[in-house]
Amino acid sequence: MATFKAVRIDKADKGTTATLTQFDEAELMDGDVTVRVEWSTLNYKDGLAITGKAPVVRRFPMIAGIDFAGTVEQSANPAWKAGDKVICNGWGMGETHLGAYAEKARVNGDWLVRLPDGMSARDAMAVGTAGYTAMLSVLALEKHGLTPKDGPVVVTGAAGGVGSVAIAVLSKLGYHVIASTGRTTEADYLRGLGASEIIDRNELSAPAKPLGKERWAGGVDSVGSTTLANLLAMTKYRGAIAACGLAGGMDLPSSVAPFILRGVCLLGIDSVMCPLDLRKQAWARLATDLDHKKLADITHEISLDQVIGEGAKILAGQVRGRIVVKIP
Repeated sequence: MATFKAVRIDKADKGTTATLTQFDEAELMDGDVTVRVEWSTLNYKDGLAITGKAPVVRRFPMIAGIDFAGTVEQSANPAWKAGDKVICNGWGMGETHLGAYAEKARVNGDWLVRLPDGMSARDAMAVGTAGYTAMLSVLALEKHGLTPKDGPVVVTGAAGGVGSVAIAVLSKLGYHVIASTGRTTEADYLRGLGASEIIDRNELSAPAKPLGKERWAGGVDSVGSTTLANLLAMTKYRGAIAACGLAGGMDLPSSVAPFILRGVCLLGIDSVMCPLDLRKQAWARLATDLDHKKLADITHEISLDQVIGEGAKILAGQVRGRIVVKIP
């Protein structure tokens, strides 16, 4: 295959452009494993890269897409051989390394995780970076010592990819989940995932007080900014919030009060450069602690030529659940 289909990002006079085009295989970057990409997914960061709304892409030309699942075609890495089924998330794909919205990818074999038994490539991308990030958040809360008996947990951006998977996992683990969303019409959807309560995100959008009424023992936040500040102010004594997103902004207009008066912990979640052992743990838990029937119910499929249009929709908050991308 001299060329293959790919969503290519190029520098333009004003910002960037995204096009579905033929990409020359000779332009693939260095790596010791070449993968035939079968499925990818659409994440918030992908939307930023495709639309150019944020400077996600730092190398041009770039193939967009931060995660994929597929089959190894060639390998010079002793850990992998042709025919192995693999997953790749992060490591700068779609930012500094050519990414996943393409029929082929060449990567460092040390970035790859083996597809868990019983999970298809499509299932893995229904989870995707969003679901994998949600599980990293759950693992961080568990490492902190949080258990269902400690009290409710809150999930922000609840109808999005991270939020949807976080609710499904936490509810299956026995937590009382409070779902925060700006789309109250999605209440039935969120209850179907396992949410016990639904609150309007406006409850968390006012400027945060140093301390508020203690409402939850922990939480998963993909919004950031004022929302995260309010979560911290309302977290119970010695509780914790796992912060994994910035849909609402990168600032944190908070105070030290929750940390020094209630012993609250802010747990930072990085999915991009996460160590391999923790990645393997997260994917193993996703194979057992996520109801894959629920996952199927919140997932819809698009083709590679629909990615650019859907990228704008995810930034506009018009996407719920998970989107998988079938690579031709």
